[in-house]
Amino acid sequence: MISVLLLVGLAVAVFVGFNIGGSSTGVAFGPAVGSGVLSKLGAAGLMATFALLGGWTVGRNVVKTMGGEIVPATLFTLPASVGVLFFVGLALLVSNLFGVPASTSMTAVGAIAGLGVAAGDIDWGVMGQIVSWWLVAPIVAFWVCAVIGRYLYPYLDVWFRIDRSDGPLFEYNRVASIPYPVPSATTNRRELTSSILVVVIGCYMAFSAGASNVANAVAPLVGSDAIGINQGILLAAGAIAVGAFTIARRTLDTVGNDLTDLPLLAALIVEVVSASLITFLSYLGIPASLAVSATMCIIGLGWGRATRAVRVRDAAATAVRGEKEADDDRDDGESKMSVDALTAEPEEEVQRIGEEDPADLQTKDLFDPSSTGRVIMLWIMTPTISALASFLLFEFFPIYQ
Repeated sequence: MISVLLLVGLAVAVFVGFNIGGSSTGVAFGPAVGSGVLSKLGAAGLMATFALLGGWTVGRNVVKTMGGEIVPATLFTLPASVGVLFFVGLALLVSNLFGVPASTSMTAVGAIAGLGVAAGDIDWGVMGQIVSWWLVAPIVAFWVCAVIGRYLYPYLDVWFRIDRSDGPLFEYNRVASIPYPVPSATTNRRELTSSILVVVIGCYMAFSAGASNVANAVAPLVGSDAIGINQGILLAAGAIAVGAFTIARRTLDTVGNDLTDLPLLAALIVEVVSASLITFLSYLGIPASLAVSATMCIIGLGWGRATRAVRVRDAAATAVRGEKEADDDRDDGESKMSVDALTAEPEEEVQRIGEEDPADLQTKDLFDPSSTGRVIMLWIMTPTISALASFLLFEFFPIYQ
């Protein structure tokens, strides 16, 4: 007979997976839905499918790490597992209250570490490897996108500009009573190719989300042998699917309609870089945050795009000789670099670095140092608070015994 405590644990796991599905679907398929390429129902179906695929393949490596390598699996008694999952749910609450994409992966690892310290049995080598990647991954995400923003983004904007023609993207013909889609008469080849690319990248993002997040919902229960790893992955993926078909509709509206601040091309670059990074870490069994990597990609891309307003030698001259003297050396009276822009109108001919008008690279929303500092502070605080609270819980109530 299933115990009441196990039912509570399963309910918390479903709650975590449900919320993951609600938030990740908007991140993965918001660009496709917002550009009219995909319906919300189609986005939910693809999210459910590829999240399951990611969890079933790469994601089980993360489940094994969180379910028995940070601390011995014997510490995951059923009460302790429920306690750890409680802190994951708490991270989701903090994320919603503060409007910051707090990492459930980092919070879950913090809670598990608190359990291990309280029990005096934690593998510090594994923890060191995980924390090292937590520091390296956002830096890599930032600089990869910064390089793309400075050197490649304008060319990509010309080569792969995604424009919509008038009329629907597809029309439907029928074979007997079975409908099948065909490109409409107004759809050109470039539009069709770019639309397919948007959906494919969304599926890749969904795969990455499943690979990294399935463990957050069920790893403690799998570690306690309350459920098997296959059962856990199916449970988490099912909960993610429910979230995708229900509360994700709101996040799809939010992400899909807020693309004025983040152009569609920029959103796709962020998705590819962050999903690739998280998929790689999931393959290594490292629990890492997709939200953190994606946010650092946005910051890096915006910063790199803005730096096209100056050349490296001008920036160096400013640092060495002072702003006024360096300004006198600039060609055509170029003004100071502005730090925030991905929303400049694309041009058929890409201007060289240092020749772009800083007035075309202005937005106050994509790289705000004070807001960035607040987000990073909360990223540090969330797993720290989780680890401390978990330690106090298991120190005074050793329910892991």
